[in-house]
Amino acid sequence: MQKQEQETFPAQHQNRQPGREAEMNPRPCYDNPGYKAAGKLTGKRALISGGDSGIGRAVAVAYAKEGADIAIVHLREGGDAQETAEAVKNLGGRCIKIEADLRTEKSAQKAMETAISQMGGLDILINNAAVQYPQNSLLDITAEQMRDTFESNIFSCFYMTKAALPHLAGGACIINTASVTAFEGSPELIDYSAAKGAMVAFTRSMALSLVDRGVRVNAVAPGPVWTPLIVSSFSPEKVQSFGSTRPMGRAAQPYELAPMYVYLGCEDSSDVTGQVFHINGGTVIN
Repeated sequence: MQKQEQETFPAQHQNRQPGREAEMNPRPCYDNPGYKAAGKLTGKRALISGGDSGIGRAVAVAYAKEGADIAIVHLREGGDAQETAEAVKNLGGRCIKIEADLRTEKSAQKAMETAISQMGGLDILINNAAVQYPQNSLLDITAEQMRDTFESNIFSCFYMTKAALPHLAGGACIINTASVTAFEGSPELIDYSAAKGAMVAFTRSMALSLVDRGVRVNAVAPGPVWTPLIVSSFSPEKVQSFGSTRPMGRAAQPYELAPMYVYLGCEDSSDVTGQVFHINGGTVIN
């Protein structure tokens, strides 16, 4: 898929979460054909939740280029997961698809066991699965929505990390996908912002908890990124101007974030833990 820059998008909406990347217009750019791999993840085994589309797919492709074996966890079977697996396979990599609802600990544990059984171990865990449900007021956020938002965004991160811990040796790492909203807030994404704020605190606490074991824990906090999450949560009007208010005037494409996950997953970042990296189109976070 060729790189592209887009300042505005056609109005569109998908009536389910997670949305489908195959139905987006234009399709997100998950692969940078100019990326120069250096074997930085050769022999590594990585599990990516939400790896079937969006940022997760871009990371899977970049990791495949760098030599990693990959397992992707996705909520439901469909074309997105298969397309990601084929993209990895076309790069000479291995991609295991695991269908699981990570909102429950039992399902997360089973997904982890499947991944480790098929890959023979785990070196990198990427907690990336997410949902968001915009509302105009806290009064519009039901208890059911609040539970779903936290179970999908932060409980899943707890469950997957807990399931991974017995299998992570020194040199392993955990990478969490947070959000710019954890730092600047959002009037329409109150529960989502709160869940992502919890992920930031979880990242820092786990980094301190695991530092003596030689396991590093970091996070990436994206700004607006053109993914299925956007078209499945925002109105057509919001989608049309998505990302345009950022200093760079556009939303990022998923491939633009992938190199940061490569950096955090390889030895280049061996002295980095407990940190949050901001890729957000120019928004300054102090």
